[in-house]
Amino acid sequence: MSNDLKDLHLAFIGCGVMGESMIAGLLRKKLVKPANITASHPREARRAELAERYGIPVHSGNREAAGSIAGKDNSAIVLCIKPQRLERVLNDLKGGLHPDQMVISIVAGATIEKLAGDLGTAKVVRAMPNTPSQIGAGITAWTCTVAVDDTERSHVRELFSALGKELFVETEHMIDMATSLSATGPTYIFMVMEALTDAGVHLGFSRDMAKELVQETMLGSVKFAMESHKHPAELRNMVTSPGGTSAEAIYQMEKGTIRTVLSKAVYAAYKRAVELGKK
Repeated sequence: MSNDLKDLHLAFIGCGVMGESMIAGLLRKKLVKPANITASHPREARRAELAERYGIPVHSGNREAAGSIAGKDNSAIVLCIKPQRLERVLNDLKGGLHPDQMVISIVAGATIEKLAGDLGTAKVVRAMPNTPSQIGAGITAWTCTVAVDDTERSHVRELFSALGKELFVETEHMIDMATSLSATGPTYIFMVMEALTDAGVHLGFSRDMAKELVQETMLGSVKFAMESHKHPAELRNMVTSPGGTSAEAIYQMEKGTIRTVLSKAVYAAYKRAVELGKK
């Protein structure tokens, strides 16, 4: 297998928002040639949109898209479908893949055992990107079977780097953990942003002004935390003066059990991810 990602052939099955984000990132960074990418989607309008935007062939049939890269030594099937469509898509692809075909799945809850068993391949990568991946600022946690060799793992790292950062985890169990923390994570952030913006409006700011103040404050705080390499508690103590506004705000947040609420939310999301894998 070639070490050059430009020689990699990819078939994106069910090319939705995240699949398109991956294609856009790969082409933007010129990691893969458009001629080496194909996709499938059930809606005709969506197929036309993807074909026009990226100059790639888009098929109506999943088996047809997968078959277009059949026989290629350096290739991978990328499953980008909703969990509720998994059984139908696996039935479409069953028997159509080579035993050495690499399959990369970003389907929530779809276990490696399930994918390997139904598709007849030992080379399975399971990954979980998050929403900021759509602008190349995400993080993708991934793991794979032992059958995926070093060259293939290198290709996977480059693929997910097109979405932002990538993080290899040792066990599949950690993918469910990442689903609850990083993949669901933007939900927690967006809710906090919404609540703070509403609080600003309540104080008397216009909604646009409150939104800008909140967004820039959150963005700057995250950048500062990353560059300072300090523990969040240290950073919080730096801006908390005795008897000051931060001290009063922290008291109210702790009184409202904000830590417990966030912890319960993450654990609930984790349990749901595990349940999806059992269905």
